[in-house]
Amino acid sequence: MSNFVQSLKLWFAPERIREDGDTPDYRFSLANERTFLAWLRTALALIGGGFAVDQFLPDLRWGWRIGLALALLAAGVLCSLRAVNHWVRCERAMRRGEDLPTSRFPTVLSLAVAVVAVAMVVVVLFGWEG
Repeated sequence: MSNFVQSLKLWFAPERIREDGDTPDYRFSLANERTFLAWLRTALALIGGGFAVDQFLPDLRWGWRIGLALALLAAGVLCSLRAVNHWVRCERAMRRGEDLPTSRFPTVLSLAVAVVAVAMVVVVLFGWEG
């Protein structure tokens, strides 16, 4: 069974993580949980930003408004899914005494937010209706 499928099963049965390895210092597990919650706050902010773009920029051309809103909403969805996946992967690595997993997701998320921000700057500088 692939690591992804195993991790996905643990999303819905996190108590099964205890079957793997040794219990880490609780401070590390709590830090992992705080990181998870920070990812969720970021996801909520992105989702809120997507709704704000859609609702509060009615004069923006439809394609721009919907495109920017959907980009932010998609980033929020991906961020929330990544949060739980990262939490499971880190918890398993700590229990096994392995290095914490690395990820390119923070870079991808940063680039996506930067692209949306640059698009918003262009929209503000050159007007709503073009």
